[in-house]
Amino acid sequence: MTSTSHDRLLIIDFGSQVTQLIARRLRESNVYCEIHPYQNVTDAFLADFAPKAVILSGGPDSVTREGSPRAPQSLFDMGVPILGICYGQQTMMEQLGGKVESGHGTAEFGRAFVTPNDHKLDLLDGWFANGKEQVWMSHGDHVSQIAPGFEVYGTSPNAPCAIIADASRHFYAVQFHPEVHHTPNGAKLYENFVKLAGFTGDWTMAGYKDQAIAAIREQVGDKQVICGLSGGVDSSVTAILLHEAIGEQLTCVFVDHGLLRLNEAAEVVKMFRDNYNIKLIHADESDLFLGELDGVSDPETKRKIIGKLFIDVFQKYANGIEGAEFLAQGTLYPDVIESVSFSGGPSVTIKSHHNVGGLPEKMGLKLVEPLRELFKDEVRALGLELGLPASFIGRHPFPGPGLAIRCPGEITREKLAILQQADAVYIDQIRKHGLYDEIWQAFAAILPMKTVGVMGDGRTYDYAVAIRAVTSVDGMTADTYPFTHEFMGETMTRIINEVKGVNRVFYDLTSKPPGTIELE
Repeated sequence: MTSTSHDRLLIIDFGSQVTQLIARRLRESNVYCEIHPYQNVTDAFLADFAPKAVILSGGPDSVTREGSPRAPQSLFDMGVPILGICYGQQTMMEQLGGKVESGHGTAEFGRAFVTPNDHKLDLLDGWFANGKEQVWMSHGDHVSQIAPGFEVYGTSPNAPCAIIADASRHFYAVQFHPEVHHTPNGAKLYENFVKLAGFTGDWTMAGYKDQAIAAIREQVGDKQVICGLSGGVDSSVTAILLHEAIGEQLTCVFVDHGLLRLNEAAEVVKMFRDNYNIKLIHADESDLFLGELDGVSDPETKRKIIGKLFIDVFQKYANGIEGAEFLAQGTLYPDVIESVSFSGGPSVTIKSHHNVGGLPEKMGLKLVEPLRELFKDEVRALGLELGLPASFIGRHPFPGPGLAIRCPGEITREKLAILQQADAVYIDQIRKHGLYDEIWQAFAAILPMKTVGVMGDGRTYDYAVAIRAVTSVDGMTADTYPFTHEFMGETMTRIINEVKGVNRVFYDLTSKPPGTIELE
């Protein structure tokens, strides 16, 4: 589904690691945008896409290198506003008659401060209230001569052309990255740009819901659709959106691998059967999964076993659904972006991390992916539009392999039961103290060790549990949550008192990097 009914902004990607953040900032302003790698943006593409404005992203290359990436020259004759970011600024200058130089001691990496000159620029409304703005730089090259028609509006110690513009043509360019959190006022710059470009903020989840329902009905017709339900937010929103569109033509298959949180399987089944009246097959295959995992301790082997079994089990149940021609997946826009190779153009398939990865080709089914234009926060907003409870929509991320990767070493039913109970107590504590929404992800893990303890007057030899809580923006980096000692003491006491088989609790203080959020 392509959102042709909305004003559209095109982001031309030159390979920056933070290009996705540009799109997220724009979506937060209710502006529909798409990211496309520079080599795919031809003159014909531009004519067909018909963007209302264009942003040129940063990138790792140097415009001084022969054969380095460029924007289509025709872009600058379209009469639409353009904003160049870092490499995007430099290629604008090279293509419009300016000059870029490498080195000469003008590289900047990390935090810097930009100061304005005396010229006023609408792009900078709300900036420089305190005389300067903190920004995040990451450049070795710099613009040494601006193109005809441009003026300098801001400088930093090592970027004499930190902010430049040809206001008459609505061409703007900055050397820094407004999209990252280290540029605290960066979102305001993007808001100003889309306002100057005439965007009305017509990209809303209420509007998207109606559009998506119409598109699903047109694609599916009167055919049957199978949806793999994991109980997570993405697959749940996909299922409910499909049910609103096609009703009884949808059947969900919930593969229960026995590695879910305490009472989670029953809660998922109840929510879908009682509240939404969706046809649901509860495939309780926990014995199969736990049997295959018996004696396995290597984390990658665990993941492969779970992934293969999931596909086998899903296919077994799906084969019993007569007349199914479509398979629904909760593919999100970051998955689509990541499946496009910067150097080699689009890849053939979406990354295999999806729950039903590989099944469409194997089963001869066509794909329905109603969330493929959305970021995670937009999926949550759509879920609220569809009536999903806020408590469900706001749940912390949960890994596809479930508790298997929170149980280092061999997995046993005894250890899983202890882990489920410890995790439930820990999350209950976080909720009781009003901390749940401040934390990106929190969970308990059972460690592959037993320790000596004393309870009452007796010696114990029980498992140790690690608890973890992190703050993050997107999961790429994470810091530990700073619980008080009082909270930690109360939580430790509750876990040891309420969960039989645990006599010691650790708090994991490792950030990401060097660690990962999950233990395995």
